[in-house]
Amino acid sequence: MDDDEWTVARHLAGRPAGTVALYHRFIELAEACGPFTYAIAKTAITLKGTRRGFAGASPGARWLEGYLDLRRPLEDPRIRRATPYTKRLFVNRYRVVSLGELDDDFAGWLAEAYQVGQGGHLANP
Repeated sequence: MDDDEWTVARHLAGRPAGTVALYHRFIELAEACGPFTYAIAKTAITLKGTRRGFAGASPGARWLEGYLDLRRPLEDPRIRRATPYTKRLFVNRYRVVSLGELDDDFAGWLAEAYQVGQGGHLANP
């Protein structure tokens, strides 16, 4: 593998089983929303809809962190920071440490983010 090439496998290599499980559960929740593609960089694994990226994940040593692009800021202990990205979008940075945190609420946020990836934020100003 080229040292400059980043893959999901490279992001997960050497990570604890718990972190790998968090990543796989995150992807299961995303797949339930519909089809998407990946854009993989050194810093994150980005999930892309037909219009734009909508979520990202970065497996760490003890947690999974990343972001959800939503039309609103979230207030929840899993959300470390929510900042405006455009006039219509907020980047909500999350961190989860247990599978239980990837619950129905998180799945709902991911579904909202998926709609952003499909361009849903453009339909209603």
